[in-house]
Amino acid sequence: MSFVPPGSGWPGDPAAPGTPVAHDAADVVRLAGESRTVAELTARESVCRACPSLVKWREEVADVKRKSFADQTYWGRPVPGWGDDEPRILIVGLAPAAHGGNRTGRIFTGDRSGDWLFASLHRTGLAAQETSTHAGDGQRLIGARVMAAVRCAPPANKPTPQERDTCSPWLARELALVAESTRVIVALGGFAWQAMWPALRAAGYALPRSRPRFGHGEESVVSYGERPVHLLCCYHPSQQNTFTGRVTAEMLDAVFSRAATLAL
Repeated sequence: MSFVPPGSGWPGDPAAPGTPVAHDAADVVRLAGESRTVAELTARESVCRACPSLVKWREEVADVKRKSFADQTYWGRPVPGWGDDEPRILIVGLAPAAHGGNRTGRIFTGDRSGDWLFASLHRTGLAAQETSTHAGDGQRLIGARVMAAVRCAPPANKPTPQERDTCSPWLARELALVAESTRVIVALGGFAWQAMWPALRAAGYALPRSRPRFGHGEESVVSYGERPVHLLCCYHPSQQNTFTGRVTAEMLDAVFSRAATLAL
């Protein structure tokens, strides 16, 4: 089998053998909408099979593997949101990496982007450890939660618009389930920024008529009920961005320090 069966003992696996599986976009809408808790939602996210091309790719990667990880078992399933169930800060990324989250079962864990992200979260008081290498490694987020716009690793790290839209109800429901505690949402990259807006609307947020532009360090405000929620933009800590200096550790720290201050 080219993926970890649900309920087979993987650290942090939210699903059980009987967790209902979404097989198409309509199933995603129904199962996401019927989820009453974060635990129920993440279990259902983690077994989704609604996008045939993504299912084929993630399982092929888990079967073939990268040489440096040839002796490891790959998760090979969708990677659910992870962190505090009542977060004050949400961090939304693009999608799991083929040999990162698709291998470890935890978003942003086990790849170079995650190395940069968790180091910054640790420096700014939002993560218990500076590294996140595998599920069950003791890492813990402090008042924060990380999720992705698309839950499966996509080929070339580029989900299609259809795949983004099929996955959107998972994101919208997760945003809704944690909305009462959320004070700040950080978008990592332009893809996450664009994907967030329809999900925020579906989750019950009141949005401005025109969408603010994405740019590193840019801020805007939406509302949930009578309460303002701050949106922060951050360039994605991809290898391309960090190698070229488009993103630096100081830039990441500035965004997450700002998020921590706004969340007080």
